[in-house]
Amino acid sequence: MKETEKWLVVVNPKAGTGKCEKDWPKIRELLVKEGFSFISVLTERPFHAIEITRNMVNDLGFTKIIAVGGDGTLNEVVNGIFQQTRYPTTEITLGMITVGTGNDWGRMYQFPAKYEKAISILKNERTFLQDVGKVKYRYESEDKSRYFINMAGMGYDALVAKKTNKMKERGKGGTIAYLYNLVTGLFQYENVQLSIVVDDSEVVNDKVFSMSIGICKFNGGGMMQLPKAIPDDGLFDITVIRKTTKMRVIRNINKLYDGTFIQMPEVDMFTGKKISITSTPRHSIFLETDGESLGSSPLDFSLVPRAVKLIVRKKALKEFGVVADD
Repeated sequence: MKETEKWLVVVNPKAGTGKCEKDWPKIRELLVKEGFSFISVLTERPFHAIEITRNMVNDLGFTKIIAVGGDGTLNEVVNGIFQQTRYPTTEITLGMITVGTGNDWGRMYQFPAKYEKAISILKNERTFLQDVGKVKYRYESEDKSRYFINMAGMGYDALVAKKTNKMKERGKGGTIAYLYNLVTGLFQYENVQLSIVVDDSEVVNDKVFSMSIGICKFNGGGMMQLPKAIPDDGLFDITVIRKTTKMRVIRNINKLYDGTFIQMPEVDMFTGKKISITSTPRHSIFLETDGESLGSSPLDFSLVPRAVKLIVRKKALKEFGVVADD
């Protein structure tokens, strides 16, 4: 079957704790008004966006996709693009309308909250090839893998994401829920002994509180955990927070939002193309990617350079010295 000129619009009605379901009729009307020819499909369950994207590309030849939802929705669509076998991933154009609770990938590129402005950016189709991460992990004694487009969090970060995701399932969420779990999670979490190997050299063998690996700067609804990240430099940015106290975390939460926490003595930063993380047999470290809880260690990360073609704002790219692929 020939490829279609229409857009595939993948909509997660549960994104933004139900905001997407309420706002989708307005978004659909704006897309029609701006002349988009599209087919929309609403997700019905976790991982459904992966199936929709993979099958619609393979079977119907879609090469233009819009994700409507949050970071998790975008993550699933990216994984669907990597699972399809019809085209190289760089031949599929991906745009986003952010309607999630965190919207951290959109924050990196200064995506507007107003739908009219977001659709105007999509209409311009100014594209940029971004790096993509891949992680292999353990889930219920099985080895699995997942691509991610923004950031992976481990340890305390992953615990907070897991608690927040459970609240989302009950219809509660947002930045306030994340902050609540950020504090209450401190009383459940224990530092984990880790060996961290970056590009074949062990850089950490110590107890670790939290760790972030990624391509973009933000997670957790605006925390700048990788303040020096550049999304197409072919390298992961890595932040490791070694063992610390509960009160020290509480006193310095604000520093996570402006990136100044990296100046603290228990914080180390690295860059690399591949990372391996192992923990002691009795204590696994949990993993989340793009806000979605996945599994636990051992973990192996690899980077796929300039692997996905994204519609972005030219204004945002100029700020970190990247030229859009017009």
